[in-house]
Amino acid sequence: MARLDTGRGFARAVQSAVYRAGISGRRPAVPTTFAGLEEAARRALAPEAFAYLAGGAGSEHTMAANTEAFARWQVIPRVLRDVSERDLSIELLGRRRATPIVLSPLGVMELAHPDADVAVGRAAAALDVPYILSNQASRPMEEVAAAMGDASRWFQLYWSSSDDLNASLVRRAEAIGCEAIVITLDTHLLGWRTRDLDLGFLPFTRGQGIAQYTSDPVFAELVRDRVEHGADTAPDAPAVKVTPKAIRAALGIARAGSRAGLVDGGLAAAVRSPLPRAAVETFLDVFADPSLTWERIARIRDLTDLPVLLKGVVHPDDADRAVDAGMDGIVVSNHGGRQVDRSVPTIAVLPEIVERVAGRAPIILDSGVRGGADAVIALALGATAVGLGRPYAYGLAVAGATGVSEVVRNTIAELDVTLALAGCTSIDDLGPGVLREA
Repeated sequence: MARLDTGRGFARAVQSAVYRAGISGRRPAVPTTFAGLEEAARRALAPEAFAYLAGGAGSEHTMAANTEAFARWQVIPRVLRDVSERDLSIELLGRRRATPIVLSPLGVMELAHPDADVAVGRAAAALDVPYILSNQASRPMEEVAAAMGDASRWFQLYWSSSDDLNASLVRRAEAIGCEAIVITLDTHLLGWRTRDLDLGFLPFTRGQGIAQYTSDPVFAELVRDRVEHGADTAPDAPAVKVTPKAIRAALGIARAGSRAGLVDGGLAAAVRSPLPRAAVETFLDVFADPSLTWERIARIRDLTDLPVLLKGVVHPDDADRAVDAGMDGIVVSNHGGRQVDRSVPTIAVLPEIVERVAGRAPIILDSGVRGGADAVIALALGATAVGLGRPYAYGLAVAGATGVSEVVRNTIAELDVTLALAGCTSIDDLGPGVLREA
C-alpha cells in the first residue's frame, strides 16, 4: 500500500505500485470500480449478509437517486497549469487532516468479515483517515481503539431511550480518545428494508452488531434487571419453530453473549443462560427513541465537551437550527438510502444547505459517494469533507483490512488525480467554477 504522501502525487504512487506489481502477475486485492467491487462482495458473502449491506429502503429509489444526482454534475478539466505539487489536506474540527475523506459509521461489520471493525480501524489508521466508530459495532470500541493506536477516531451515537446508557457510551468514547460525537438522527425508526424483510433477517435479533451495548456496564445492568423481572423475552414475541436455522441463531446469540462477558463459563453456560437472549430483547427496546426532540438532544452538552455533529440532516431549516443550537458540524446524509424510499438525494440538497449554514460549521457529505471523482464534486459544491461508506464495507468483505485499505487508497488517489486534471493544487481551489451541470 502506498504511503499517504499527498504533497507530491499520491495518485502517481498508487498507480506506479499497482502497475509494477502487475509485471509479476500480482493484481489489486479488490476491483477498482464500484460495480466490480459490489459484485465481488456479492460472491464473497452469504445472501443474507450481502442483502443487509447492499440493500436500501423500499424499492431502493433513494439509493439510485443518490448516485444519479452526482451524474448531474461534470468536472471541467483545465490545462497548462502547474499541478506538480498538490495538497489534499483540510482543516476540520480544529485539526489539519491529511485528506477530506472520513470513514462513515457502518454497523454489523461481522457480516462482511470476522475482523469486522478492528480491520476497518487498522486500515483507517494506516491511511490517516478519521474513522467514525459505529454504535452498532461488532467489536467494542475499546478493542478497535487499541488496534488504531493514536489514529483519529470519532464515535457515532444512536440516541437511546435510556439516558444512563447514552451517558455511559459517551464516557467510554471520551476514554478511548474519540475526537467527536456524531449523533445519527434518521434511524429512530427502522427503515422499510425490503431485502431484509424478504429474507426475514435482522442481524440484531441474532446478537450481531450490538457489541457496544453488551460491553457496556449500564446496558449489562439493564439486561440483568430484565431477567430478574422475568422479562427476558418480549411479551408479544411469537413462538420460534425449532429448525436447524433457529438452532444456529440461538447458538450465535449465546456465543455473542459469552464473548461479551455477560455469562461466565463459556458457550455451554451461555446456551443455558437467559442473559444473551435478554440482551437482544433489551437492545431492541432501548436502541432508539422516536420521541427525541431538539430540546432533548441539547442534553448532549451536559454529557461531553467534545465537538458534536448531527448526522442525517437533509433539510436546510434543520441545518440552520443545528448551527443555531450550537452544534459543531453537520453530516448531510440519508443513511445511504436505507431509511426513506424516495428521499431527497444528499448531493442535490448540499448547495442549499451550504448556503444556509454560510460557513458557521463544517459540513460532511455522506451517501452516494462511490469514488474520488464524486468526492471532488461534493467538495466543489461546498462540503468540508466527504464520508465513504458502502465501498469500504465491500472491500472488507472481499479482502479484509487489505480490502478496506485499497478501497480508501483508491478513493484518495482518484480524488488526487481528478483535482490535478481540473487544474487545482489544493482542496481550497475547488468550487462551483470547476463544475457544470450536465
